[in-house]
Amino acid sequence: MIGGYFRALYQDAMARAYDRAYDSIAEASGGGGAVLDCGAGAGSSFERLHRTGKIQAAQYRGIEWDASRVAAARARQLDVVQGDLNRPLEIEDARFTCVYGLSALEHLLYPCQFLRECRRVLRPGGRLVLLTPNISTYFTAALLIAGRMPSSGPHPDSNALQQRSEVFRVADHAEDANVEGDTPEHRHLIVFSYRVLRDYLELLGFVDIRGEGFGLYPFPRWMQPALERIDPYHCHQMVFSATRP
Repeated sequence: MIGGYFRALYQDAMARAYDRAYDSIAEASGGGGAVLDCGAGAGSSFERLHRTGKIQAAQYRGIEWDASRVAAARARQLDVVQGDLNRPLEIEDARFTCVYGLSALEHLLYPCQFLRECRRVLRPGGRLVLLTPNISTYFTAALLIAGRMPSSGPHPDSNALQQRSEVFRVADHAEDANVEGDTPEHRHLIVFSYRVLRDYLELLGFVDIRGEGFGLYPFPRWMQPALERIDPYHCHQMVFSATRP
């Protein structure tokens, strides 16, 4: 019962967060500039943007860790290359009008280095768009007080713990079987808080930093849009966009 309630809240928050992120990407890339998708998978984000006429294949480039997904994207004639976002990007400076990472930052060992690289490959006036969970939530605090591990925080590298109730789950991920491997792309490793991510983007020299929160648990769904505007700092998901000056 409780799990179903929070799962419904989670699904609603994620849907709205992705909608907002895609709107920001479309706005940033609307002039036809080059776009970099960090954590591209098989190119699903391109397909969503392309269906609505927001970007064209000639604008799009993706980086993806998983070789099978790279192959699937390239079979669809998409410019997706295999790469590790924990390492410096093999891309020249000031190449892209928009760089985005949707549910990617929390899976990296070196997220701050990644953000520095995003700034480097953006053109002046280019826009960075991020969607990532927020570790600083009321829900996280309540679970920690109860002695549980929150779903939005770093995950243990144990299938046994993942399958038990130690980690509170609000979503089912078929990929979780690889959490004990040496490339735990589906585990959360480092998770920012809203304030810290905003402050780090400012520290890197980004301007026009806009942050929004989605999913202020445990409040009911009908209350959340209004409460999220009042208190984005404790929402489960956050969407940031920022401009390189």
